[in-house]
Amino acid sequence: MHSSSASSDRLFLTEPFSLRESQSDAKRGIETPSLAIVVPLYNEAEVFGNLRGSLKDLATSLQIPTSFYLIDDGSTDETPTLLHNWAKEDERVRVIHLSRNFGHQIALTAGLDHVDPSTDFTVVMDGDLQDPPEVVEALVEKALEGFEIVYARRRERQGEGVFKRSTAHIFYRMMSSISRVNIPENVGDFRLIGKQALLAFQSMPEKHRFVRGMFAWMGFPQAEVEFDRSSRAGGETKYSITKMLSLAWNATTSFSALPLRLALLPGVGATVFGIFYSLYSLIQHIRGETVPGWTTIVILLSLFNGSLLLAIWVIGEYIAKIFEESKSRPLYFVADKVNFEEKDRKAK
Repeated sequence: MHSSSASSDRLFLTEPFSLRESQSDAKRGIETPSLAIVVPLYNEAEVFGNLRGSLKDLATSLQIPTSFYLIDDGSTDETPTLLHNWAKEDERVRVIHLSRNFGHQIALTAGLDHVDPSTDFTVVMDGDLQDPPEVVEALVEKALEGFEIVYARRRERQGEGVFKRSTAHIFYRMMSSISRVNIPENVGDFRLIGKQALLAFQSMPEKHRFVRGMFAWMGFPQAEVEFDRSSRAGGETKYSITKMLSLAWNATTSFSALPLRLALLPGVGATVFGIFYSLYSLIQHIRGETVPGWTTIVILLSLFNGSLLLAIWVIGEYIAKIFEESKSRPLYFVADKVNFEEKDRKAK
């Protein structure tokens, strides 16, 4: 990844501008770029009306060919019906209904898998409007300067408590320390990718997905746009603490082997301690000062068994990933599609 490009080529979203007035498209060699917007949704009926209006306004302001790929991740509210109705009214809207709830990262992947390969730029964003659609103009503007990936960095995080902000900060600091991949801090999945990055992403088959890490791993010229993230437009967040912890652990084990190596330390420590304690016990025995002690035995067994089980658990996590990858199951199944060609109706 060209981290120098990402750090020095920043575009701050401080005032409105018009993409139509930009001359930067000449740098990329694209006269009129086409755009796809991918939005995974799960039980977002409460905010859907606002989302629909915002996306339509965005397409009008951009005045470039724009299509919407909306993924229903097994919603149980009115979201599927709302998506279906909009798609019937607007041919630019393409809907993918997954067979069940596969999770945000897989739903996002499903959308990217179905983007028309002739599309110049693809934007990924959440459906709760915390990723403001108006920022898309800035992303496109930056991409036209020649960047393959443009990610949106959160300058402010409204509606998030101290706990979430602090744990996110700790997570990104930790990932930068233990991983060889430079994952930008305060950056979610909201980003723009070009044709090369989209093709590269579609070629990555792993089951356990941390999408923002996958894009960071790719390389390609990257840049950023900073924006202020607002609170949800409605409804409740679908990322519980359990899901956030799961995503963090998945990211850690997918992009670093350090936990596997660290599992060695308790074993080494326990072994060294056992050697010295054995020597101490032998000396005490020779001196005739040994006294049978139940407490000592229990402490030693607890230390050794605890370190052993800890190491086995970490190793088991990696082995479980190998096992799941070896099954070669599809990432998801599609129950239905709207506004797609019949030949595209397949599972990934």
